[in-house]
Amino acid sequence: MEVYGTAVASRLMLGTAQYPSPQVLAEAFRRSGAGIATVSVRRESGGEKAGAAFWELARGLGVAILPNTAGCHSVKEAVTTAHMARELFDTPWIKLEVIGHADTLQPDPFGLVEAARILVEDGFQVFPYTTEDVVLADRLLSAGCEVLMPWGAPIGTGLGLTNVYGLRTLRAQFPDVPMVVDAGLGLPSQAAQAMEMGFDAVLLNTAVAKAGDPAAMADGFARAVEAGRLAFEADPMEPRDMAAPSTPVIGKAFLE
Repeated sequence: MEVYGTAVASRLMLGTAQYPSPQVLAEAFRRSGAGIATVSVRRESGGEKAGAAFWELARGLGVAILPNTAGCHSVKEAVTTAHMARELFDTPWIKLEVIGHADTLQPDPFGLVEAARILVEDGFQVFPYTTEDVVLADRLLSAGCEVLMPWGAPIGTGLGLTNVYGLRTLRAQFPDVPMVVDAGLGLPSQAAQAMEMGFDAVLLNTAVAKAGDPAAMADGFARAVEAGRLAFEADPMEPRDMAAPSTPVIGKAFLE
């Protein structure tokens, strides 16, 4: 997969929050083979450098870092956090989140487009966390985004792909735009479904971090993503309403 001119070895992306320990996080990433790690940027104390150990851990995972603006509810907050991320990780990449609804954590479409435009003009390569809305997607692309990250379901729910029709429509409308299904996946089968639909990658966090065995779950998601992509590239059969015999009946022996 290629995003913003950079080749990424794996189509699985993992978040770095909520793991029971740094060791478990590192093992989960090793088993997953993930190509990108998302890292939430928070304001740390200038004197204590409270987050320094975690930043070093993230860099030590050996994968590309995609900082995000998780928890930001305004354009100003998201843009400020993005600038902090660029200084911390020395990367133009930013996963842009501008949350508009506290319960569903649904993106604010108006703030998202505004923040994306500001950041693109400032040299950022923006990965916007968005819904499956086709009009919003078009506005984000017009703002300069070259990747889209539509949600599967609200963050942390594990519900899977709650609007398959909307996701299929979005994928068909912009066939050449790299798209990552981001948020709401709970099972490897749901990741495989997204890949079978033609999405380029999936991003998840809670489903792995909160599993009884995060490393094993990460392994499961890695295999599911690979299987789903292989199925998509194999051009699967179209569903049928009626049964069709798989064994030819011409030449079949019969009794009079």
